[in-house]
Amino acid sequence: MSQPEFETIFARTAEHLEAAQALRYQVFVQELGGDGTLVDHARGLEQDRFDPFSEHLLLLDRTRGGGVSGQVVGAYRLLDQVGAEKTGGFYSEQEYDLTPLKASRRALLELGRSCLHRDYRGGMAMYHLWSALAEHVLASQVDVLFGVASFHGTDVERLAQPLSLLHYNHRAAAALRPHAREPSTPLDLLPEEQLDRKAAMLQIPALIKAYLRLGGGIGEGAFLDHSFNTTDVCLVLDTAQMSEKQRKIYTRGRSR
Repeated sequence: MSQPEFETIFARTAEHLEAAQALRYQVFVQELGGDGTLVDHARGLEQDRFDPFSEHLLLLDRTRGGGVSGQVVGAYRLLDQVGAEKTGGFYSEQEYDLTPLKASRRALLELGRSCLHRDYRGGMAMYHLWSALAEHVLASQVDVLFGVASFHGTDVERLAQPLSLLHYNHRAAAALRPHAREPSTPLDLLPEEQLDRKAAMLQIPALIKAYLRLGGGIGEGAFLDHSFNTTDVCLVLDTAQMSEKQRKIYTRGRSR
């Protein structure tokens, strides 16, 4: 594969949105075995009722052909409070009680449907998405970022090490901590003295690690999403609590 030439844009046309949904279909349906009532298998689109009310951040590789002047190789869905009111709530509310977040009266932005084409994982692609996201967050004066992130599968015994590590070391502040709805599992599946940090970190997906490096925390409990065959945790990032070092990682040195 040639050296990628990355560019980030927000979806502004139906073609843009379908390109994001097609990538999501590849990742969430074909790779991970997910499904949903609005998934369009005939056209290969992973979609739901939140899409029309969200912003869709796209990562393009200009060296690869595509209908939007480059192949869409990454996507992120952003849903703010105005969009959530129009669609009847945030996506995460299907899995978590967000009362603490909503009661905070702070500017919230839900991040979801984050995905990268398989050829772009482990490189600079996610960094480019995060940098564009940071610009949007600063311009929109967002206080708290949140959203669900997934472990593949619903066998919580297999996930006991990473879930327990998250519980003991990375829970969000109580004032902002969402609580998992049913079907759920507690996170403290192992006593703290039985934690193997190295083994646990190896099982934690890269997206969750990225939030943790920026000072993010997780909600109480994990939601078992059987339709997508995932175990989901709710991530919360209070931008006001980020250290200067973390802020520079997130913003590439831009001042707020």
